[in-house]
Amino acid sequence: MTKWGERPHWAFDARYLGSDPHGEWVGIPAGTVMVRPAARFVTVTDQVTLVPPDQAWLATFHAPGWKVATYVDMTTVPYWSVADGVAVCHAVDLDLDVVKAADGEVFVDDEDEFAEHRVRFGYPPEIISLATEAAAAVRAAVKRQQPPFDDDSSRPWFAALDSLDASPS
Repeated sequence: MTKWGERPHWAFDARYLGSDPHGEWVGIPAGTVMVRPAARFVTVTDQVTLVPPDQAWLATFHAPGWKVATYVDMTTVPYWSVADGVAVCHAVDLDLDVVKAADGEVFVDDEDEFAEHRVRFGYPPEIISLATEAAAAVRAAVKRQQPPFDDDSSRPWFAALDSLDASPS
């Protein structure tokens, strides 16, 4: 991911798991290193991320044992590219995040960052609308546990990630 203005943001490797009617799924095993300027993070639980078609978000679901169950980044509509046989998902992070905590609380995070960045980096009106409308729709869907934000939609993708982790390299 990048931030607005092609500023670098999070980068990490993930494993392609497959697709379903919700979109493309990738797996991020525990121990994956995620980096961005001035930060480095090592995942402590398995995660699966949904890259939906034609939606302005990326949804990451965490295995039990982490303080967050679901973390949805509001982004530009993600797209894929392939170079040298490696598929890369691209999206611009638009600051707003819908978070479902492990205890079930659902909230929008980083509204202050969004307010600051929309002015500092000059987000166009259509990008502001895209982010705020996506955040409102995703928050409502997460609160209602509407697929793919229910407990069942990500379950087969965690099983797929587990089977990759168990297979010999």
